[in-house]
Amino acid sequence: MKQDIKNRNDIELLVNTFYDKVKTNNILGNIFIDLAKVDWESHLPIMYSFWASILLNEQSYKGNTMTKHIILSKSVSLKSQQFTEWLDIFISTVDELFEGIKAEEAKFRAENIAKLMQYKIEQQSV
Repeated sequence: MKQDIKNRNDIELLVNTFYDKVKTNNILGNIFIDLAKVDWESHLPIMYSFWASILLNEQSYKGNTMTKHIILSKSVSLKSQQFTEWLDIFISTVDELFEGIKAEEAKFRAENIAKLMQYKIEQQSV
């Protein structure tokens, strides 16, 4: 039986597993690796803090993910296909690793983040 997301180690497992899948994904991999040129050594700890703040009330995240993605969208096509793929990978990763209230919250929050980010990016191009 799978456990729920309980601590920062669980967050790190989720984030690392998720991004390992993203890096090799046909739709998202090139965006992260070739276009955004993500520095994984600095990006992953930021994502640990982001998700720990959301799911564990850690309040360790300092930043504005929306602004960064809006800036990125000016040079990289971020459409519904990319957001759907991101969400599908995230949800399947959560389901693969965890089950419980926090796991469900992670999926719910990810869906809301994807929808809001896509909406804000689309509004920038109007």
